[in-house]
Amino acid sequence: MSTSKLFSSFFLCFMFVLFVLDPANAQGLKVGFYAKTCPEAEFIVKKVITRTMSVAPSLAGPLLRMHFHDCFVRGCDGSVLLNSSTKQAEKDAVPNLSLRGFQIIDNVKSALEKACPGVVSCADIVALVARDVVAASKGPSWEVETGRRDGRISNLIEALLNLIPPFANITILKNDFLQKGLSVKDLVVLSGGHTIGTSHCSSFTNRLYNFTGKGIVGDADSTLDPNYVLRLKSRCKPNDVTTLVEMDPGSFKTFDEDYYTLVAKRRGLFQSDSALLNDPETKAYVKLQASTHGSTFFKDFGVSMVNMGRIGVLTGNGGEIRKQCSRVN
Repeated sequence: MSTSKLFSSFFLCFMFVLFVLDPANAQGLKVGFYAKTCPEAEFIVKKVITRTMSVAPSLAGPLLRMHFHDCFVRGCDGSVLLNSSTKQAEKDAVPNLSLRGFQIIDNVKSALEKACPGVVSCADIVALVARDVVAASKGPSWEVETGRRDGRISNLIEALLNLIPPFANITILKNDFLQKGLSVKDLVVLSGGHTIGTSHCSSFTNRLYNFTGKGIVGDADSTLDPNYVLRLKSRCKPNDVTTLVEMDPGSFKTFDEDYYTLVAKRRGLFQSDSALLNDPETKAYVKLQASTHGSTFFKDFGVSMVNMGRIGVLTGNGGEIRKQCSRVN
């Protein structure tokens, strides 16, 4: 490769990293972005979500997760919503096949288009819906920065490369969050989103059966509470890909700090949950939130959600405002 080509390749890679990490990319965001162009926008979103949660509260977890999965691939640009006739979009990637609630996003978009045609982006809808489902689940509320525009590209391979797997260790977790411009505290705080929702057995059965790969009977992950292993085995048999298990048993429809109590007791469902005990900073936070001295989780969660919502956003003249969230204009 010539020197000039090598420099060009390096420069393009550098600019991509800079785009993802540089907080300046989020300068077009602000609280109340639609105050003049669509003053009822947030009220309309909340109205649809309130109605949805009254009949389908189990959608809170998936709709919160959708925001995570959107932001970690190409930034918070609504690309997770796009369809592909060849099944090559982000939503077609294995980690996204269990996402639910796309119709709810469409319902919100339809309501907003009636009130303010072509104004509110799908990317902002995903962010606002995430806040409102958490609040509807007895969790915190926070001021959501808006002003994102919608991306035009959605790629299955990028989803596979960027979404953090449930078996990630603490090194992978910290590195992946750092690459997105997020801190170690953001990592442990946002992991608390697992307090609501369910998971398929296939995301964690490797911890229950033949964990070390040596074929030993009863070979489970030693970092899991043995009693919890027995409970999970009663629900999930090897190769079970259909059964759903509560991520926060007993309160999976309520947003609370119980997640940290479970992790502290070695009952975090995923390896990525248990991994939080393998780093001094994340372990200290888990112990703090699990203590009886008062939790800061609600306040912290809002702050970290705002931080995540700034990842790689398109603002100004970037991207577009989709008329339908599932396809580009």
